[in-house]
Amino acid sequence: MPKVKKDTIIENLTVQAVAAEGKCIAHTPEGQVIFIEYAVPGDVVDVRVTISRKSYLEGRIVRMVQPSPDRLEPFCEHFGVCGGCRWQQLPYGMQIEAKRLQVRDQLQRIGHLDIPEVSPVIGSAKTRFYRNKLEFSASNRRWILSGEEPDSIPENEKCGLGFHVGKFFDKVLDIRHCYLQPEPSNAVRLFIRQYAIDHGISFYDIRENRGQLRNMFVRTTEDGQVMVIVCFGCDFDGRQRMLESIMEAFPQITSLYYIINTKVNDSIADLDPVLFSGSEAIYETMEGLRFKISPKSFYQTNSAQAYELYKVAREFAQLSGEETVYDLYTGTGTIAQFVSRKAKQVIGIEYVEQAIEDARANAAANGIDNCSFYAGDMKDILTPAFISAHGSPDVVITDPPRAGMHPDVVSTIMQAAPRRIVYVSCNPASQARDLQILGGMYRITAVQPVDMFPHTQHVENVCRLELKD
Repeated sequence: MPKVKKDTIIENLTVQAVAAEGKCIAHTPEGQVIFIEYAVPGDVVDVRVTISRKSYLEGRIVRMVQPSPDRLEPFCEHFGVCGGCRWQQLPYGMQIEAKRLQVRDQLQRIGHLDIPEVSPVIGSAKTRFYRNKLEFSASNRRWILSGEEPDSIPENEKCGLGFHVGKFFDKVLDIRHCYLQPEPSNAVRLFIRQYAIDHGISFYDIRENRGQLRNMFVRTTEDGQVMVIVCFGCDFDGRQRMLESIMEAFPQITSLYYIINTKVNDSIADLDPVLFSGSEAIYETMEGLRFKISPKSFYQTNSAQAYELYKVAREFAQLSGEETVYDLYTGTGTIAQFVSRKAKQVIGIEYVEQAIEDARANAAANGIDNCSFYAGDMKDILTPAFISAHGSPDVVITDPPRAGMHPDVVSTIMQAAPRRIVYVSCNPASQARDLQILGGMYRITAVQPVDMFPHTQHVENVCRLELKD
């Protein structure tokens, strides 16, 4: 088969199905696979080839010959440029079925695992305004939109406060309205942007690592509490007045912090947030439990779906009240405390010291006395000696980062041989790799995906593993 060159236009392709990484799949007249962005099964399209490989092609739609009857009109003006919410054109039922098939495919293809039928995805009741945390970046070089003439844009309008554009580390799309987080998220962001422009506060230059307004975070709770964290690239005379103005414009802000970050990266993990006004934390509640959220705390970004996720984890754990449970990568201890009522004791381990401090404070505030929490690198803490000192686990619940578990952690779990493992993952591919290692000792008895991020290809997945006889 002759190689198809980049920029070749292939006409009248019929899109067949949703594929990996949020793209859809079609076949060229010669039978070669082509992955297409922003397509819907049933579309008939002309496509420009953007990547050409021996085994596959990638492309973008240049003409819609016949839209699929399932195709929806995207609701966001930034669709196709922002890079987030890439599935707005897909009906929600189609999205969650694609995620179910994605989980099944990755567990079987990557892990070569013998799995039961993958349960239907637990969908999100909210498909817009569902996030409780967003980060917005400031840039003195915003993304220039199609149809704009750069030379005709005033200098103060070349600044942006929004999201980074994929593949362009120094470009930020200036967001006018985002459908991910409830108000006052949009209003606060737009106010801060305009205030900086009106008062000559410089936007961050990532190439030069300089500028006064660098980035910002907004955190919200289900009952309307709001935390705003403004990050500055340096201190400056107008900083105090700017923060005062934010509070004057938005008295509903529960907690206002600022951070001075002169580093070359945006991470705040090693920086000290300074409380400017309001409470030191906001609080989320779940089944009568109250969880403290500090500026650097980890908390599942879809609060309502976090509840559904934790219910699945608790159900899969099958606790009777007599078990010792290890909750690995415990964060602020939400899962640990959520299952504690049905366990003898729960031991939570987490890398971030601040998160463990919050976990301990949460447990004390909730009157929970059978949870203990330890901070440190998982592979260094979870050792045979630690297990000997704290008791062998009957059940392990693990919710690692996207990269999955360190091999040493997997090895220690296998040495401890808990009767049951509940593996919560935001990345079924790395989950499949870990499950393959565990497969010699454990069989998978249930698979339950949960949709935490509507209109994206991302999916959370929970597997229950039982020790083989």
